[in-house]
Amino acid sequence: MPLILLILALVVLRYFEVWKFAELSWWAIGALMVLAFLWFEFLEPMLGFDKRKAHNEDEKRRKERVKQSFDNKK
Repeated sequence: MPLILLILALVVLRYFEVWKFAELSWWAIGALMVLAFLWFEFLEPMLGFDKRKAHNEDEKRRKERVKQSFDNKK
């Protein structure tokens, strides 16, 4: 997500020609976009980061469910 926010900020700064970002090449921003695409479509699933995140969310929900079931019995 930080990479997407960086790309968005660079696009806005380049478009409005702010400070030194006015000299930044659109090719450099495009290359970052390609890098973000490759990361989210290929590298992240290959390294298992997407599944790890989903597993952590499931674990959090499970703990909440267990906590609620014990709190309701009292």
